[in-house]
Amino acid sequence: MINVQKKQFFLFLIILVMLSTTTFAQFEEPSIVKVEAAERAKFKSTFDEIKWTGQGFNYNSLDRMPAIEIRAHLQGAFGNPTQTIEEIVESGEYRAGKAIQFEYWFIIDEEVPMMVLDLDGPFEDGLVYVGASRYIDLMPQVKRTLTRIVTETEPEEYVDYFFSPERNQWYKVSFANGKYAKEEVKQPSHIKF
Repeated sequence: MINVQKKQFFLFLIILVMLSTTTFAQFEEPSIVKVEAAERAKFKSTFDEIKWTGQGFNYNSLDRMPAIEIRAHLQGAFGNPTQTIEEIVESGEYRAGKAIQFEYWFIIDEEVPMMVLDLDGPFEDGLVYVGASRYIDLMPQVKRTLTRIVTETEPEEYVDYFFSPERNQWYKVSFANGKYAKEEVKQPSHIKF
């Protein structure tokens, strides 16, 4: 009888440890790794069947920051974007609806895809966040972690281009010498439609 009680007690302890480990894991910060430009094709083929959603990315302080500034902090935290308008035009995938300034693609915890992009170039606050719909429960923690990383990182200089179909205008968007700028320009000669 005592042996059975000991076994039950140890089984209870093992279950308790397993449950507490699972609970603890839910509060760990996710690993966020940027997809490099050279890895775009692999990312696309790996996540070709993913159903993308913006749900779960709760509104927070990052959504009140101008996109032009977020871009500089992303540059500091992760380096160059995964894709800019130049790469989209180069790939032959440009459409007016794909008029972006930049996209950062990420792999979360080595298996969850996520993309962060601007919607209206340097003219709005915040960015657009999309992830795999089956991981929607993870997205609030992912957004909190990304927000912390981005806001705690010093901004770095960058130069991008953006085409606004609504305005039918090209812009050079930059952060240099501590100043943010968006200036109207002619279509850059290296970007051919």
